[in-house]
Amino acid sequence: MTSKSDNDYQERVFRIVRSIPRGRVMTYGQIAEILGEGYTPRTVGFVMHASDDQTPWHRVVNAQGGCSTRGIVLPLDKQQRMLEAEGIDFNDRGRCALQAYLWIPKDQANRRKSQSKEATLFSK
Repeated sequence: MTSKSDNDYQERVFRIVRSIPRGRVMTYGQIAEILGEGYTPRTVGFVMHASDDQTPWHRVVNAQGGCSTRGIVLPLDKQQRMLEAEGIDFNDRGRCALQAYLWIPKDQANRRKSQSKEATLFSK
């Protein structure tokens, strides 16, 4: 049985994922960070398994910029092919360059700037 809070959590994840622009990606950890304390990349991944056709699940990658669709009944390269169709390039290790394709929502970018003035690999 699914509780109301579980449904709210799922919808929050789906709302974030639906906001990712075509040709960009977010990581499971990045989404967990936006959701706040108590959420993990793994819980985001579990929610993504239940996403509907309106949710561009393929735009969520792991922290190395790779596809994490092992154990899911899909062709193994489906996620990568979908992202390549959007213009995202992958190296020979099956990873995209996060510094080029990572999408950081404006509110998250502003929060990061206010928390630290240090430059990071993914700041835009």
